[in-house]
Amino acid sequence: MASPNALTFKVTRKNTELIPPAKPTPHEFKTLSDIDDQEAFRFHLPLIAFFPKNPAMDIKDPVKVFRDALAKALVFYYPLAGRLRETAGRKLVVECTGEGALFIEADADVRLQQFGDTLQPPFPCLEELLYDVPGSGGVVNCPLLLIQATRLKCGGFILALRVNHTMCDGFGLILFASTMAELARGAEIPSVLPVWQRHLLSARDPPHVSYMHDEYENIPDTQGTLIPFENMVERSFFFGPGEISALRHQSPPFVTSSRCTTFELLAAYIWRCRTIAISPDPNEEVRILCFVNGRKLFNPPLPAGYYGNVVATPLAISTAGNLCKQPLDFALELVMKAKSKVTEDYIKSVADLMVIRGRPHFAFDMRTYVVSDVAYLGSENLEIGGGSPVFCGPAKAGVGVIPGLGSLNIPFKNNKGEKGKLVPICLPANAMEVFVKELETIVKKDDIDLGDARKSSIFIGRTKL
Repeated sequence: MASPNALTFKVTRKNTELIPPAKPTPHEFKTLSDIDDQEAFRFHLPLIAFFPKNPAMDIKDPVKVFRDALAKALVFYYPLAGRLRETAGRKLVVECTGEGALFIEADADVRLQQFGDTLQPPFPCLEELLYDVPGSGGVVNCPLLLIQATRLKCGGFILALRVNHTMCDGFGLILFASTMAELARGAEIPSVLPVWQRHLLSARDPPHVSYMHDEYENIPDTQGTLIPFENMVERSFFFGPGEISALRHQSPPFVTSSRCTTFELLAAYIWRCRTIAISPDPNEEVRILCFVNGRKLFNPPLPAGYYGNVVATPLAISTAGNLCKQPLDFALELVMKAKSKVTEDYIKSVADLMVIRGRPHFAFDMRTYVVSDVAYLGSENLEIGGGSPVFCGPAKAGVGVIPGLGSLNIPFKNNKGEKGKLVPICLPANAMEVFVKELETIVKKDDIDLGDARKSSIFIGRTKL
């Protein structure tokens, strides 16, 4: 079977329309929180799910089912049917106009099996499976939600969603998608009702920044040169039980304790390997910026249906020379220390900083590795009519808005049935070759031979951007 990255097929878009809520909804203005309303979230967050043919759906058209479910879901999530407006101080508010979300009905001349035995990003022809309708990709005065449902020749289908990130984070997007799935299965109301209450994460009065937030400070270009974003390629790497064990065996005793999570271990390891691969000047700063879900940090807890952004982006900094020469535990302790800074008060301090400093973007360049773990999203809840997706997760993991900076740790099962984490990485082609060799060198220290694993385990695939 051909590599899924080389797969080409034709997608025919049959209909593109605005779907309003199925019932009348309030026309009102709703203010975003000051965590929502930051420059870093002014883009569209994509999600994709692949569904195999389900005999229970033979008499139903899955595209029509999800179209109807979208209209019903927008009754509960009616702000997503509105439009963002920008007010004084660049503050964003939602005008709940009821105009609706964009919905695309499409057919593809391809079978699900042709995508390969193991589905993972990068996905072929993604721009056709999640079509960027002209004029729909802006932040203000544009649709906040775009959904494309694509039928496959085998009877399966693909559901791709794109939401304005200022409206919700990954958890919120999955919450909405799960509501669609519930309503598609026949429910009258969601099992978890959505909650707006964005004031819970708005700046205090008066705002006061109570932490150092280095992630929003300018990055010094000490050598006068920046690594270019050119000739980029993306590859996905699977870390199963064997690879994780190899890393833990090379690390100090605290790594095997509950103090260190798999996410922290992988983040530190990849940050170090990535820095070696891009080869900055040893005296230059390199950074890792971790997206941390803050939902469990609030007391009292946030409502279960809160679908706004509840994330912080703590930062760890090292010189390139120190990071590359020191053992893995040096990077690991930096990552753990950065993540441990995030508390409820830390997140509120970020909200205050947004108001005081005009909603800045976190600072970054090619020497910054941006990483997030999406294990907590609950994408397994996206089930329709007894059928679950064979893959549900970020559509552009590892690429994102700016190629080369970020990646996501995605819960994943490889074609051997092993559960682990899939980590898509995007780098310049020459740096990617060094990165792969560095991965092999470190993991092989634990006598794991990645010669065959490149085909089915740690090394998954490649695409040129």
